[in-house]
Amino acid sequence: MSADPVDPVAESAAEPTLRPGAIGFVDALVIGLASTSPAYSLAAIIGALVGLVGVNTPGVLLASFVPMLLIAAAFAALNRVDPDCGTTFSWVTRAMGPWFGWIGGWAITMTGVLIIGSLANVGVVFTLRTLNLDSLAENQLLVTVLTVGLILLMTWICVLGTELSARLQNGLILAQTVALLVFAAVAIVRGVTGDSPLGGLDPSWSWLNPFGAGGAALSGGLLLGVFAYWGWESAVNLTEETRDSTSTPGRAAIASTVVLLVTYVGVAIAVLAFAGTDFLADNADEEEAIFALLSTEVMGGWDWVVLLAVATAAIASTQTTILPASRTGLSMARRHAFPRRFGHISPRHRTPDVSTWWVGGIASVWFVVVSLLSENALFDSITALSLLIAFYYALTGIACAVYHRRQLTRSASAFLLIGLGPLVGAGLLIWLLVLAIRDISDPANSYTGQAWLGVGPPLVIGVGIFLLGVVLMLVWRSRDGRYWQERPGIAGDRIVVDEELR
Repeated sequence: MSADPVDPVAESAAEPTLRPGAIGFVDALVIGLASTSPAYSLAAIIGALVGLVGVNTPGVLLASFVPMLLIAAAFAALNRVDPDCGTTFSWVTRAMGPWFGWIGGWAITMTGVLIIGSLANVGVVFTLRTLNLDSLAENQLLVTVLTVGLILLMTWICVLGTELSARLQNGLILAQTVALLVFAAVAIVRGVTGDSPLGGLDPSWSWLNPFGAGGAALSGGLLLGVFAYWGWESAVNLTEETRDSTSTPGRAAIASTVVLLVTYVGVAIAVLAFAGTDFLADNADEEEAIFALLSTEVMGGWDWVVLLAVATAAIASTQTTILPASRTGLSMARRHAFPRRFGHISPRHRTPDVSTWWVGGIASVWFVVVSLLSENALFDSITALSLLIAFYYALTGIACAVYHRRQLTRSASAFLLIGLGPLVGAGLLIWLLVLAIRDISDPANSYTGQAWLGVGPPLVIGVGIFLLGVVLMLVWRSRDGRYWQERPGIAGDRIVVDEELR
């Protein structure tokens, strides 16, 4: 083993690369939006959010946007100095060292594994419902088989090429956005004109106040809001395949959070205007199925429009969630933090084929195993996502300020945008992480309602995945210590921060 620190950039220069310039700003923006799965995310949280904060739901979604925007700015700043497809893994390694970097990369990879199966499952069920095949949607064996098939299909498309993935996403996001806009327009018109059978409400500016429901309700609502916004960073994971890689992915990430804000707040206002609070709160346990109920009330015989929106959202997100996990695996393998085979790039398709298939395969196995335990166990595994999401987002915000620490006094914009802003975003997410641990430690707050090791199953799953990562990290370090020779650095003089941020 060499005693000298490795230079991963120089070492990887002669290796096969991803296809540069494969996608542009619009494609990156679409992939960032698709990864969040707006229709699915809204459907999954809207009932529970209204149950917590009532008519202040739009305000809480507005407040949840703040830490997301601050962390998106951190992603953009770090991508300018290190356009690496490993994003958090690479940046945290450079700023804070290999130990934090490795566990940050592990968190990103495992969020994909936990959620891909659920997304594909929703895509299958809502597609069947869109086609009026409700009886087949109730057939658990058939749905499981189709879900695994959809995961593998999306994995294959990811392997075939980023351009193909982007073209497919453009079509899916268009269908999803049009369906949501039609649904929101009809809902708000019928609600305001008194044509709602559910007793709608007149929209008010006070709905945008996130503090109207009180502190405890606000904290719980923010946890749901952060989950709804999660996923926009997929645009940055494709940085090595994006034209003008140092700026385009970051701009796409920030733009996607803004588009999500407008979409979420707009649809939330429309739903409240049509259905009021009682219907949404009473059906909160229906999760994403609440849009299936609402679609019939709002659209009548055109309810398939909303079902199609949720179906396309889930299918699109199934594919785009594979992308960041596979690119992180590639980046970790290139730096010797993972076995080298995960860094293999298909000579024909110029995609990380080995890591992509591994992500799809493990996600399929995880979905089948957890589904066999119970549907509630699957939901509990998704709840555990909040821990991993808040952790690696906060880690990225801290890494941004640490890496640029000698640049922060060069201008007010640098201090605010790459120093204070990312730290505030990280602080908010750490606060939400602590709240999440407190809440999900209570078995009564889990879907199963059972205690695992004396606490709620989501906490056991989340902490268990984190500890598994620590064990694997130590095992791999004992086998190949080259990655752990890397040392933290700082932003060099070549980075003119104040000019970049003007």
